[in-house]
Amino acid sequence: MLRFPLIITLLVLAIFACAVLALSSGAVLTDWRLAFAWWWPGFSEDFSALQLNVVTELRLPRLLLGLIVGAVLAQAGCAMQTLCRNPLADPSLIGIAAGAAMLALLVIAFGPQLGLSGHYWVSAAAFIGALVTSLLVYQLSRSSHGVNVATLLLCGVAINALAAAVIGLISYYASDDALRLMSFWQMGSLAAVTWQPLPMAFASLGLCSALLWYRRKAINLLLLGEQQARYLGVNVPRLKRELIVLVALGVGAAVALTGIIGFIGLVIPHIARLLVGAAIPRLMPVAMLLGALVLALADWLARMAVPPAELPIGIITALLGAPFFLYLLLQQKRRLYA
Repeated sequence: MLRFPLIITLLVLAIFACAVLALSSGAVLTDWRLAFAWWWPGFSEDFSALQLNVVTELRLPRLLLGLIVGAVLAQAGCAMQTLCRNPLADPSLIGIAAGAAMLALLVIAFGPQLGLSGHYWVSAAAFIGALVTSLLVYQLSRSSHGVNVATLLLCGVAINALAAAVIGLISYYASDDALRLMSFWQMGSLAAVTWQPLPMAFASLGLCSALLWYRRKAINLLLLGEQQARYLGVNVPRLKRELIVLVALGVGAAVALTGIIGFIGLVIPHIARLLVGAAIPRLMPVAMLLGALVLALADWLARMAVPPAELPIGIITALLGAPFFLYLLLQQKRRLYA
């Protein structure tokens, strides 16, 4: 197992290299100097104003959003897997992403008839759907003894099934143009991001990430079990409630901005756990850096795969994440039967 500072350093360098790659290459022009030309006057003289605008107005905001969304999704995955004490748990397991998708697709399909067309209405609907779903699941799973994890997971399964049925109903009545937009949104993309929503996105996602990091020691004690955590002074019911709300807010904001991006919250914590172990103070920052790196790299691959068009980023993350996840399951099976 590599040392923690070395892994952090390598991940930071990898993110820097990925940022240079993402800013300097694309359908318009590929030149490594573009990654520095937008802020270094010595390189900016070699490029036109249009080429610099492509970097500052298109590539840079989607890179920044990809980094923060990838970090938050991976961090939320760490929190959910610790809360459920299940390595197969991810933020979408309790229906957060499904609830966000249900309201967002409703606006995409029928919003124009109600005067609610536009990216902002879709984002607002996705965020409200994630928040309402998380509160509903929390209320259903709450008892006099706190939140029951088994009931929480079962409620999430039921919410996912209900949301899938409603999405199918929306798809049945939607127009052909709306169906295409709905399909593209469900696969996730960073293509529509601009500078305008980024301050609010960084504020909401940054707040959720900071609060989860603030509670890292209490989350780490949950690894010992709920009873042992209580003996060590952790208010377990309150901690569960906080984790559910913070994960819902973080994932809801991410889904509202990018659509549904799978496998980041599921696979990235596994990879980080292989590198630094299960201790949350080490696992969480490594998972966040790794999630940011993977999502930024996946976005670059989505842009470069079929230029000048681009693939939905959810396809790239699924193609990268699913085989690795199957590999992890096979390795775990071999250790179990060894």
